[in-house]
Amino acid sequence: MPDLQRYFVPSENWDDHNVYIKGDDLHHISRVMRFRTGHDIICNHPDGQAAICEITGMDEHHISAEIREWLQESTEMPISVTVAQALAKGDKFDHVLQKGTELGASAFIPIQAERSVVRWDDKKATKKMTRYSRIVKEASEQCHRNKVPHLHPAQTISDVLAQSDDFDHKLFAYEEEAKTDAFQTFAQSVGRMTSGERVLLVIGPEGGFSPKEVVLMKQEGVTPVRLGPRILRTETAAMYALASISYHFEEWECT
Repeated sequence: MPDLQRYFVPSENWDDHNVYIKGDDLHHISRVMRFRTGHDIICNHPDGQAAICEITGMDEHHISAEIREWLQESTEMPISVTVAQALAKGDKFDHVLQKGTELGASAFIPIQAERSVVRWDDKKATKKMTRYSRIVKEASEQCHRNKVPHLHPAQTISDVLAQSDDFDHKLFAYEEEAKTDAFQTFAQSVGRMTSGERVLLVIGPEGGFSPKEVVLMKQEGVTPVRLGPRILRTETAAMYALASISYHFEEWECT
């Protein structure tokens, strides 16, 4: 696959032969990369297809590029993993989004957990989601994803559980699981997964899940799992899980 700059372009900006690029990507192409007509770029359609395109026109409103070649590529994980991650202090959630995108997550749900130190009002939520969308898109371009992971609005655990029937496997990382005599390892859970299935992975905040949240998740069929014998930080837990799933489905099964 050519090592070209990659851009994710909304479906309404495509026709049968051309792609039209606007907004922040227009600025990046013309001002940051300083591309001109004749330069090649890769444009990704929201359906996951990617094409090599040649820039044919540029002005202050849009860039037009002609579709030259559709690429036969797929960098998406064969299993769909949605990370429902509790809000955390500082830039920890930024880290989860960026690295989680690199490791193959298909979607992210920010969770306002009972023990989350971070609290959002409507104004802050709008600002944060704009920033998070940019992080996910830029990470997708950097690591050559075929699709940008879907970023859901912030929800409570109850909200997440209300839509959990859409998933084939529902898991939550729980440090107390490691203290039981018959704990459920993450490897056991991954071993029951099959390509094409959908997985929900719920990660708690710095202070862990509240007893009420634990009971509620268990009642809704979300399985507590141990992510190794050590206690992981909230921003590390999702990375551990995604890397394990990626290894199992994209490396180990290919040997």
